[in-house]
Amino acid sequence: MIANLPGGIRDALADAATRLDLVLVPGFKDSGPEHWQSLWEAGVPVFRRIAQRRWDNPDIELWIAAIVRFLAERKRPAVLIGHSLGALASSCVAADHHPLVAGLMLVAPAEPSRFEADERVPQGPLGVPALVVASHNDPLMRFARAEHWAATWSAELADLGESGHINAEAGFGPWPHGLDLLARLVTRIAATAA
Repeated sequence: MIANLPGGIRDALADAATRLDLVLVPGFKDSGPEHWQSLWEAGVPVFRRIAQRRWDNPDIELWIAAIVRFLAERKRPAVLIGHSLGALASSCVAADHHPLVAGLMLVAPAEPSRFEADERVPQGPLGVPALVVASHNDPLMRFARAEHWAATWSAELADLGESGHINAEAGFGPWPHGLDLLARLVTRIAATAA
């Protein structure tokens, strides 16, 4: 799949992978085989993915612990690419000032109250470059709330229009536009680091 990407995206991701771990953080019940996270992992060799045993238990602390365990085994800074509950957990790890979190791509974050995570989700800037990718008809978070969280976290907001929950059920397979958004984010992270 990486060979089929436009040169700028391919080069930005390949360059980022020399300095950063690009870490996929799935949401509740993991990402199935047709989900863009699974397709990115299978088709673009620069991606890593967190693992855990209880994808069916929507406890944000399990997700946070899985991310922290993954990072403990790595030495390089990481960009966390979270979807839904995975996006919320990623924001928590960044807000906890984990030294290896270099940036965040938070796709279709779920409303924290859906996972009893209101008290855990950060209520201020995340401290690293961050991008919130949101939809106007996401059943798990209204767009106005996504705008609120992007502002609260001092994150850039990417408006995908009417795109549902930005998953396979909403028609998102390989999602090359998402790879383009990620390439722009890692370029911004590199510029910030320089």
